[in-house]
Amino acid sequence: MATKTSTAKKPAVPKKAAAPKKSAASKSSAKAPAKSDAATDLKDFFEDALKDIYWAEKALTKALPKMEKNATHPQLKEAIATHLKETEVHVMRLEECFKSLGLKPEAKKCDAMQGLLDEGKSIMEETKPGAIRDVGIIAASQKVEHYEIATYGSLAAYAKVLGEKKCLSNFLATLKEEKNCDKLLTSIADTALNAKAK
Repeated sequence: MATKTSTAKKPAVPKKAAAPKKSAASKSSAKAPAKSDAATDLKDFFEDALKDIYWAEKALTKALPKMEKNATHPQLKEAIATHLKETEVHVMRLEECFKSLGLKPEAKKCDAMQGLLDEGKSIMEETKPGAIRDVGIIAASQKVEHYEIATYGSLAAYAKVLGEKKCLSNFLATLKEEKNCDKLLTSIADTALNAKAK
């Protein structure tokens, strides 16, 4: 009777143990600190920008009366006087925002605004009263408006992300007024001044 030849089996190589999979809970907990840190950083940045624009608006309340005094065109003088009143309200809105954040109103020197105001001052010193000076005042004023429009647009975006509803509402109200002022200055320049300045 024929016997079956048995073939020797090779010993099985032990497989490497698979690394334990992270649960969804552990993944979310690992990401949480980074998200928290980012929010804290944005809040710090937001508060710093708030101090900057607070200084800028307060500085503007001191500069606008001088600009009104040096302007000669009636519409321009009226526009500056109106914007001075609006700027005083802007300062109050910023103080409301500080309060809603639980902070004391604090101004941090804004180098950008200081530079723009210095430029406006130079224009008034280097021109004679009349259309040329008025055109220069409008140009300087619109540079200020464009800076403020950009700043309040950014602040509104930060406030929305951080859930600061009171600040957001105030920023949007101020942003609308800044844009309206810019349009008014453009209108005055186009219709009343640029032709006379030629």
